[in-house]
Parts: sequence; C-alpha cells; structure tokens
Amino acid sequence: MLPIELQRTTADQADLIRNLYQFYAYESSDWEQEDVEVDGRFYIHEDHLVRYWQSPGWSASLVLVDGFIAGFVLVERSELPGIDAMELADLFILKRYRRQGIGRAVAIELLTQPGDWLLRCHALDTGAVAFCNAVVSDLHRPAQRIFPGDDPQLLTYQITSVLH
Repeated sequence: MLPIELQRTTADQADLIRNLYQFYAYESSDWEQEDVEVDGRFYIHEDHLVRYWQSPGWSASLVLVDGFIAGFVLVERSELPGIDAMELADLFILKRYRRQGIGRAVAIELLTQPGDWLLRCHALDTGAVAFCNAVVSDLHRPAQRIFPGDDPQLLTYQITSVLH
C-alpha cells in the first residue's frame, strides 16, 4: 500500500476543505435528497465548517496518499447528551483511491487513538454502512451499537478505550 498521511489543516485551508466537500456532498445527494444551490454548488453550513478550526477537539485533515490529496476527514467532539467522546464525523476518499484500504486505515488510525469515539453513518448509504461495519469488526477495541435518539437515520457505534 502507498504511504498514507493525515495532514491537519489550518483555517487558511478552509477553501480547500470546502472544495473537496462539494464532491462528498455530490456523492451523498441521492440519499440525502439534496439539491444544488442557485450557484450550482451544494450548501455548506459555514458556521459549522469554521468550528473545525475554532472548537476544541474539532479538526479537519487532508488524507494524503504518496503526497497527493486523496480525501479528507472531519473530527468533532460529540455533542450528544451524556456521551464524552470524539466523533469521526465525515470521511471522504476520492474514487481514484477507493478500494485500496485507505479509508479503513484512516478510520482505524483515528478510532484507536486514546479516549472514546463515535462512528456514525447514514442508514440509507449502503456503502457507508458496509464500511462502518467492516471498520468496527477490524478494531481491537470494544465497540457497540448505541441508540442516542437524535437521528433515527444514523447508525451509531461507540468505541471505548476501556474494557468492560
């Protein structure tokens, strides 16, 4: 496998993440039922986007493969009541780099970092559901499906760092 690197972005790279997010939004537009705006681009919630560089625990990273941009990953601190965990919020790999284990390697690298994690995927996105199930089965940490009740369309897995 080619070398994979996560490169954390800074606020001055927000346009780069914004541009890549358009591909992510396009791919999810069928099951998210999203249309483009009048400017031909998908909507991006700007107040939410800037939190990746402003909020503690939040980050936006590029996924680099052999030095080339292969996608991005967004990490948030969970805002679900009673859950103190980081959340792998969005992971996008460009089609050219898919089916090579890159997304799985990135997810596992993040989800095995210290602390508790959440992995969530939209139930209508069959590719994401299969991906999440494969990642959870590959983890060497306790993982269980939970039902936080905030969005019934999201499958949520809690990955804990402590054996129960």
